[in-house]
Amino acid sequence: MHAIIMPISSIRGAVLATLKRYKDFEKSLTKRAGASVRKGAASAAGGFSRFMRAGKQKMTIMLVPHTEKRILNLQVSFFGLAAIIVAFVGVAVLLAWSSAGYGDVAGKLAGKTDALKATQADLDSIRDSTSRLIKAAKSFQAALDTTLATIGVKTQTDSASKADGDLAAFFSPSDIGSGRLREAAEIERVTGYLERSVTPLNELGSTIAAQGSILSEIPNIWPIKGGIGHISMYYGQNENPIYGSWYIHKGIDLSTFRSGDPIVSTADGKVVTVAYDISLGNYIIIEHKHGFITRYAHMSAFKVQKGAIVKQGQVIGYIGNTGLSTGPHVHYEVHLGIETIDPLRFLNIRSASAPLTR
Repeated sequence: MHAIIMPISSIRGAVLATLKRYKDFEKSLTKRAGASVRKGAASAAGGFSRFMRAGKQKMTIMLVPHTEKRILNLQVSFFGLAAIIVAFVGVAVLLAWSSAGYGDVAGKLAGKTDALKATQADLDSIRDSTSRLIKAAKSFQAALDTTLATIGVKTQTDSASKADGDLAAFFSPSDIGSGRLREAAEIERVTGYLERSVTPLNELGSTIAAQGSILSEIPNIWPIKGGIGHISMYYGQNENPIYGSWYIHKGIDLSTFRSGDPIVSTADGKVVTVAYDISLGNYIIIEHKHGFITRYAHMSAFKVQKGAIVKQGQVIGYIGNTGLSTGPHVHYEVHLGIETIDPLRFLNIRSASAPLTR
């Protein structure tokens, strides 16, 4: 391999020549760029100048009426016309935006108005309901007080009214005169009164339940199921239908003109006798509380046996014509201790009794 050795002076000259060419190119490029910028600026300035001259030019708008009136001439520059158009468009956009906003607000207001009307309607309904509640509560108070007084249960309304809790104090004269109703206070007072009525009502229920229990222990219902039939012979002095002589009839005879109709126990009790007698025919005796005894005679058949516990209204046998009898009927007696009692005195206790016709 052979090395090529160049003089240092030759290398320096080559480098300097290269640098000179680069500087010349840079100057040429800078000169051309500057010329282009100056040309562009001059062109822009000329265009702007022409635009300004064109914008300042006047145009004439003539309004020619169809009548013989004077023609109206309006002169305006292009800039003025453009400003008018921009202003018109701006006003139109503003009006459109305002209209949309107004529509939205109007819709919301309409919704609020409807809600307010609905609320007012609800309030009116509540006021009407409150008024009806107060009237009903007053009627309830009057009826309850009367009922409780009838059965001897003491009411609390007198003391409650002194504490401003009585229904009579629901309206004050000033409120009635001004037409203002104290709905909340009134409802609260009604609630208080009804709450205070619970105890008397419970006492009333207990009393009624006790009375119902007592009524079921006393022979006071019609002896024939369904309340059918009629009384063919009353209690007391009567003519014996078989012998024709006068005698004391110790019970009542009830007939349906046929055999087989069910006979019921007239009170809760215990069957102590189920037997046959030549005079009474087939008969049953039932012992009840409070010393009562009932007897049912002339049956065609028995439904219960001796020792049975029966309830008021329970079928114990059927109407027949056994023993000394002129036709199908049931002979019914009520005893209190050793004495006989007219059964009608107890049958009249309940309004469900059949018509007592001869």
